[in-house]
Amino acid sequence: MEKEDVLSYFKRKPRPQSFKELSVGFNLGRQEARGFKKLLREMLHTGDLVLTRKGLYAPSEEVNLVRGYFEAHGDGFGFVVSDLPGQRDLFIPPYATMGAMDNDKVIARPESGGGRKGMIIRVLERAPRRVAGRLDKSRTACFIKPKSRNFKLDIYIPGACDGFKNGQEVIAEIVDYPSDKRPPVGKIIRSVEPPEKPLDEIDSIIEEFSLPIRFPKQVAEEAKKILAGGETEDGTKRKDLTRLPTMTIDGERAKDFDDAVSIRLTGTGYRLWVHIADVSHYVPWDSLIDIEARKRGTSVYFTNRVLPMLPKELSEDLCSLVPGENRHAFTVQMDFDRSGKREAASFYPSTIRSDERMTYTDVSKILVEGDTGLRTRYSGIVKDLELMDELAGELRARRFERGSLDFDLPEPEVLIDLQGRPEAIVRSERNIAHVLIEEFMIAANEAVAEYLQGSGAPSIYRIHEEPDAVKMEEVLRFAKNLLRTKSQDFRSLLEAARGRPEEEVINFSVLRSLKQARYSTVNAGHFGLASECYTHFTSPIRRYPDLVVHRILKEALSHRQKKSAFPPERAEMLGELLPDIAFSSSRMERNSDQVERAALKAMKAWFIKDKVGEEFPVKVIEVTNYGIRVRFEDFYVESFIHVSLMSDDFYVFNEKNLSMAGKHTGRKLRIGDIIQTRIDRVDMREKEIILGLA
Repeated sequence: MEKEDVLSYFKRKPRPQSFKELSVGFNLGRQEARGFKKLLREMLHTGDLVLTRKGLYAPSEEVNLVRGYFEAHGDGFGFVVSDLPGQRDLFIPPYATMGAMDNDKVIARPESGGGRKGMIIRVLERAPRRVAGRLDKSRTACFIKPKSRNFKLDIYIPGACDGFKNGQEVIAEIVDYPSDKRPPVGKIIRSVEPPEKPLDEIDSIIEEFSLPIRFPKQVAEEAKKILAGGETEDGTKRKDLTRLPTMTIDGERAKDFDDAVSIRLTGTGYRLWVHIADVSHYVPWDSLIDIEARKRGTSVYFTNRVLPMLPKELSEDLCSLVPGENRHAFTVQMDFDRSGKREAASFYPSTIRSDERMTYTDVSKILVEGDTGLRTRYSGIVKDLELMDELAGELRARRFERGSLDFDLPEPEVLIDLQGRPEAIVRSERNIAHVLIEEFMIAANEAVAEYLQGSGAPSIYRIHEEPDAVKMEEVLRFAKNLLRTKSQDFRSLLEAARGRPEEEVINFSVLRSLKQARYSTVNAGHFGLASECYTHFTSPIRRYPDLVVHRILKEALSHRQKKSAFPPERAEMLGELLPDIAFSSSRMERNSDQVERAALKAMKAWFIKDKVGEEFPVKVIEVTNYGIRVRFEDFYVESFIHVSLMSDDFYVFNEKNLSMAGKHTGRKLRIGDIIQTRIDRVDMREKEIILGLA
């Protein structure tokens, strides 16, 4: 018996059932009932079922419970983000968290009346947890005060903490998780010495977030065997595209090339080939490498290194679409008319050979600057690049016409010297080549998602739900006062803000109001891209859901060739497996984002550390009632000046036009103003840059 049988039974019997009633309903003997009880326990553990106060079994959805992950906030409260699309986030007050911590999988009960407030009633699954913090040691007890602002509970350490000093920085592992009545209990793994150089900081962050550095011995050995075997065949019929002009376009420092592109002009428009590394050929379901990749979920990128999802034998060698080498790929072939409308799409395993390893910088120089040296050097592909530029422009225009959002949010890029110290932090520029590849990957992801949805195969979608209507109205109202615009939606608002001093604060206001994109087995569309059906297919070297989608697409194509429907028993099996993969992949993606933000924050602190006491011009990018956010003009680093540190006057906040004015001096601070500041100090523990007005 499977869990789907139990859930189907409840649809026929729409009320809570006792174990005896369920056993009678399924006509189970004594021996069968034992196995059935085990299944019910598993369903309680996964949250598919709950026990009512009377000890009866019921599906969690039927008793108005919300299952999802807990998003903790630094002030003790949090939100439960449902794993079912369309449900609003549930606010959880500090007293109702039941000891749940950031990223835990939970079940929550909304308050009566249908409000957005609720309480957690069960923690289904704990996120792996190591915690960095400061030891608070007394005669009677030892506690660790966590460094993370999202972790508000002190961790109790049993014993006398011999060998560790009060105030010492340590890393602890939680051995007993908290409840609503007791704190978490942990054990100290090791002390953390103050980092002597920036790269030591990266190592500390990796350990703090429990990221695996090395692959288990058996996984590493399996990867070496696969590499030694080279390009093996498994009977897959592949289309030979080795003579098709093909190129990769990536950053200068990229080592894993998982996508390549080709283009040709047709009688009615364009034919575009997007070739993706066929990782699934080498990494089958439930192999040692697959299990490890599922656990990692994603590659994590730092300034000086990468923690890959797959061993380097695959990610940087056998699966990487390096130039001049035959490689197994999975190709999405799409035909577009001259206006960028997709008219046809096909998918097939292929063998390709990349002709050129292009960089974003060189492609931009060829297309925008007309660099004669580069155009001569790459004369064989210049016309292809120009065709790609044409098509990408049409695709982008169509995407914005349908309502896709266009954020101009550049990221800081840290440049490291030979000693591993940050020598500069610059604005990471997006150029025409980034846009070109982005459009082609979006087109391929949409084509794959639409095909899988039409095939009847269960799959993983990349969803981005519509923002809460109240939040959307708040942002539009705020922006209308600031810009004097009549924009009725986010797309037109972003367009109205473009090029204005308030553009950045508008972009961030919209972004903060949006829900986080995530993975789901239910297609809820992608609001940000204005796409009705979207998935992740184009990066199987560094994202686990892409690898899963490759496998499912192969199965769906195989059944189409046999002119048979996707088998119901296989769909049922995948239907049980994929929700957990979608959930864990979303969780690991969020964890990776937090890690990369922590590393970037540390690099900024190290960069500014030697500049204490110096004065620099900064640009005001946000004004709030408690201070101003600024960005240095000389380097791409932000900081916040709290109103208490603005000691040259008493400042009053004007909410209507987002400005501050000194009561006595009349000095006004507005978004876009350039002011002079002084670096007073850098808090290396919190990685905070403290500025004062010069």
